[in-house]
Amino acid sequence: MPPDYTEDQDRYDIVIYGGPSSGIAAAIEASRLGKSVVLIEPTLRIGGLTTGGLGETDIGKKNSIGGISREFYQRVKAYYARPENWKWQDPADYKDEGQARTESGEDTMWTFEPSAALKIFQSMLAEEPVDLVLEERLNREAGVTFKGCRIDALEMESGRVFRGQVFIDATYEGDLMAASNVSYT
Repeated sequence: MPPDYTEDQDRYDIVIYGGPSSGIAAAIEASRLGKSVVLIEPTLRIGGLTTGGLGETDIGKKNSIGGISREFYQRVKAYYARPENWKWQDPADYKDEGQARTESGEDTMWTFEPSAALKIFQSMLAEEPVDLVLEERLNREAGVTFKGCRIDALEMESGRVFRGQVFIDATYEGDLMAASNVSYT
């Protein structure tokens, strides 16, 4: 049975379920476009692999990286330009090798520590009126409510409900799509 909606429920233009890099980028862009947005991360930590240990970026043509992704890498460079952020090694000993090598004069840096990525993402989100909700997991059994053939609301395991106009599944596993019975590949 669908939840009984009341006026005090969370309502947004865009509801994003999942907070890895893609979910963060979607939330920031939606906010910059003037939309009300909530980013729901089922765990305590945003950023997915980027803040969880994958600190080197495999890229071919660096000039193909743009938008919010490039902004992130520019902020990585700015972060490491501050001497107090070098806690584990001396900047002179740092070697940025492999595919992600940062060339002299670039405005970006392509290798980073997970803790640096987390601070950068938190800073980027703090600059926008994005509601960040942590530790709210989708009720995968009956948590997706439809109005006709469109998703109208998500109910979390806690009972909290998020209503929206647009829903984005930014999870790695496609949890929202699976719970919505959406066909996908």
